[in-house]
Amino acid sequence: MNLLLLGASGRVGSHILTRALQDGHHVTALARSPEKLAHHQTDNLRVIPGNVLEASDVVRAVSGADTVISTLGTDGSTTLSEGIPHIIFAMKQAGIKRIITVGTAGILQSRTSPELLRYQSSESKRKLTRAAEEHHKAFALLEQSSLDWTIVCPTYLPDGKLIGSYRVEADFLPENGAEISVPDTAAFTYSLIDSGDYVRSRVGIAY
Repeated sequence: MNLLLLGASGRVGSHILTRALQDGHHVTALARSPEKLAHHQTDNLRVIPGNVLEASDVVRAVSGADTVISTLGTDGSTTLSEGIPHIIFAMKQAGIKRIITVGTAGILQSRTSPELLRYQSSESKRKLTRAAEEHHKAFALLEQSSLDWTIVCPTYLPDGKLIGSYRVEADFLPENGAEISVPDTAAFTYSLIDSGDYVRSRVGIAY
């Protein structure tokens, strides 16, 4: 499969990149700092220097992809909400439908106030909501698009170990879910490239 991976040098993205290359997929990575991916050098990896904030870079990177995986975070900026429109545009132009992104449990529905998202309700313990607001904007943009999107929404995300056992639930965080490791989040996200599950849905993931 030809995969476009955005955020390939990040915490979750680097685990997905390793898995994809081990499985023999062809991966294109759009990277602001290509040198961070130098240790992955292989014929199956194409690194394009660029930025999701530049529409032309995204169009170039998307070309030839079967599926797009984005593990882009908020990084204290508006990169996510500004980059997602470029990704949607480039995918539409190229006729690509499938995108899997990593969001946050804050944008799942609240169990205590189902008309609200978790970050908007008393269910969330976080005082700062800026990151969740960025992910909410990205969710809204994907929801309005015609793409086959899935947003994986982990709760507290320590580096941790690969356990291989976790709970997932569409649109909600699994009850009493408190954390999920980076490797397990990456493993579940990666598994969706071969799956028709959770299309046009958010998925909560926790132990």
